[in-house]
Amino acid sequence: MQVPTFQDVQEALPRVRQVLAPTALYEWPGLSQLTGTNFYLKHENHQPVGAFKVRGGINLVSTLSAEERAAGIMGCSTGNHGQSLAYAARKFGVKCTIVVPKNNNPDKVRAMKLLGAEIIEAGEDFDDAKRYLEQKLVDGKRRYVHSANEPLLIAGVGTQAIEIFETLNAPDVILVPVGLGSGVCGTGIVARHLSPGTEIIGVQAANAPANQLSWKSGTLQTTESADTWAEGVATRSAAELTQEIMKTVVDDFLLVSEDEMRIATYHIL
Repeated sequence: MQVPTFQDVQEALPRVRQVLAPTALYEWPGLSQLTGTNFYLKHENHQPVGAFKVRGGINLVSTLSAEERAAGIMGCSTGNHGQSLAYAARKFGVKCTIVVPKNNNPDKVRAMKLLGAEIIEAGEDFDDAKRYLEQKLVDGKRRYVHSANEPLLIAGVGTQAIEIFETLNAPDVILVPVGLGSGVCGTGIVARHLSPGTEIIGVQAANAPANQLSWKSGTLQTTESADTWAEGVATRSAAELTQEIMKTVVDDFLLVSEDEMRIATYHIL
C-alpha cells in the first residue's frame, strides 16, 4: 500500500466537491470560554450521512473502473464507513454490500439499507464482522474497501483539513477522533504540508485504545474488548497503513473516559 500524499488530497478535492459542499467551521464562544481557547468545531455532522467518512467514499468510488463498478463494492462497518460507501455507491450506480455485527445499532443498519446497501450480519463486534468478510466474502471480483488500509479513503477525508486551513491559516492544535485512523491521518498529511507547526492530536475512547497503544509502542496492538459508548470508534485492532502514517503526522494521543465523552456531548448539544 502506498502512503497518500498532500498531492493525493489535492487531487481528491475536486472529486469530493463535485458531490459535497464544504462544511462550516464555527467558533463556539461558550466552549471557547470553557476551555480557555479559541475553540472551533468542524461541522462534518452536516454531511449527508452525518460524518466525514463520506468524503473518502466519494473519492474512492468515483475513481473505480467500469469493470469495478459493474462488480460492486463491499466493506465492514458499524455505521459511518458503511453509510459512506452506500451513499457513494448509490451516487455512482454501484452495488454495495456491508457486513455489520449482529448486535449493531439498528438505526445505522436502517440508514445503510435506505441508501441501497445489502446488509449481512456476522459476529459480535466490528472485528468479528471484518474477519467474516475477509474469510468468507472476499472473492477477487467485488472491490473490498477496507475502512483504514485504503489510500483513496484517507486522501478523500483529508479534504476536510484543506477546508479547515482555508478558514484558519495556522491553528495551534487540531483534535481528531480516532477509530481506525483515516480521519487523523488525512488531517495530519494536510497539516504537515500547510502548517507544520500545527499540533495534531488523536482522541480515542479509553475503553477502545488499540490505536493509541499501537502508536505508543510502535507495533500493532489488539485489545480483548472495545466496550465504549462511542460505537463509531469501537475497534479492537489497529490497521497497518494508518499506523504507518500516524508515526509521522500525529503528535500526541488523548484517551477519553465514558463519562468525559458524555459530559463533552452535553456541552456541545
